[in-house]
Amino acid sequence: MDIDDFPRKKLGIFPTPIVELGRLSDKLGGPRILVKRDDLTGLAMGGNKVRKLEFLLGDAAAKGCDCLVTGGAAQSNHCRQTAAAAAAQGLACHLALGGTERGLPEGNLLLDRLLGATIHWRGDRRKGEDIPAIAEKLKTEGRNPYIVPYGGSNAIGVLGFVAAARELSAQIASMRPKPSRILFASSSGGTQAGLALGSRIYGLEQALTAIAIDKVADGEIDPAERIRGIANEAAKLLGSKAAFKAGDIKLRREYSGEGYGVVGESERRAIRLAAGYEGLLLDPVYTGRAFGALVSMIESGELRPGETVLFWHTGGGPALFPYARELVG
Repeated sequence: MDIDDFPRKKLGIFPTPIVELGRLSDKLGGPRILVKRDDLTGLAMGGNKVRKLEFLLGDAAAKGCDCLVTGGAAQSNHCRQTAAAAAAQGLACHLALGGTERGLPEGNLLLDRLLGATIHWRGDRRKGEDIPAIAEKLKTEGRNPYIVPYGGSNAIGVLGFVAAARELSAQIASMRPKPSRILFASSSGGTQAGLALGSRIYGLEQALTAIAIDKVADGEIDPAERIRGIANEAAKLLGSKAAFKAGDIKLRREYSGEGYGVVGESERRAIRLAAGYEGLLLDPVYTGRAFGALVSMIESGELRPGETVLFWHTGGGPALFPYARELVG
């Protein structure tokens, strides 16, 4: 089945551009750095999740659903974009957010409110653990909810990044030199699963370097194996013979610092470098951490001056504001 045969709602502005960070590359004395600007996808201040949501909302419409249910951290970029997608399609949106309500909303949480989402505070359960329970309650009220998984990362959502791999393939077809590596943040895994599958389908030869944003919790399934499972499910949906074996999906875990959402010196420095030399804003949780890894790889000599590396900017700018104290205090 061709990816264009799946129901899809147009929500984002594609293709997103690729830009070169010439001043920063000179500053670091490292490789040519390109950035795929998924912070410019357009929906409610942009971000990569809109790629997954186009297919997820297409599926929701095909099933006649009248509301969306998803979840994440209090400053979840995914939740903000899901709320925006719901608003654009005339659907109600329910968000199961980690944490508790406190003071005036800011960052992504402010946008969730403006977009009309109903917030369900869930304390330390920040990975959408209560999404099914909220959906079941909505059913008892006569609603027809559609569950958008944590991060939008299931086989349907993964199709968004299979399509992204096709988009990138067309963009770099005539590029000389082509990037040898694609580096990006990986958390819920849909971005990585889609790029891995799309690379096989569309012949991208670049090495995928996924930077793990979160630490592995006790008792949690190995993230690489979970991502492999999602990629294989998406391959089956497409009727693709691509199959990922144990060990095919890899994560760089040495850059996860003190854990999810904890800003350290690597993130602070990366955010300041990108802003100060290129006017490029990174977020403190995902792109700041992944770009910090890129800087470290350059300074350690793992990435050399003659290479070209493409950094996939997944968005998240609104999350900068709640982290003002950590970034400039």
